Amino acid sequence: MQNWKIFADQKGDLQQEATSDTIPAQEGAIPVVQEQLQVGKKMVETGKVNVSKKVVNEDVTVNVPILQEEVTVEKKTFNQYIDTAPPAVRQDGDTTIVSVIKEVLVVEKRLMLVEELHITKRRTETTTPTQETLRKEEVVVSRTTTL
Repeated sequence: MQNWKIFADQKGDLQQEATSDTIPAQEGAIPVVQEQLQVGKKMVETGKVNVSKKVVNEDVTVNVPILQEEVTVEKKTFNQYIDTAPPAVRQDGDTTIVSVIKEVLVVEKRLMLVEELHITKRRTETTTPTQETLRKEEVVVSRTTTL
């Protein structure tokens, strides 16, 4: 006699198993065989998936604000003597003014009369005897005649 058991596996699929009662073989006995069904699963490749990526370049025009400043330097020459120094840096609207000063050595010269020298010239003549040796050259010319 065969009995069937129907049950659900872990996935919820219905499975069935045939069972029968077995009695040890004796003379005149009919063996009763029981079949068992083993159900398993295996992974089967049904297809492949390739995943790849590619870089797509796109040219885009973007407006970017750029700030630019210009500086103008203007020199103004004064060359004047001042009593007190002006502030080193000062603002006049959008203009920054930097004063450049230098120290100058001032020497004052004045004339002062210390003394006078009065010089008078007088002439006098005196005679004094002196002994001196004088040298003088004389020329002597002599001729000799040969006949």
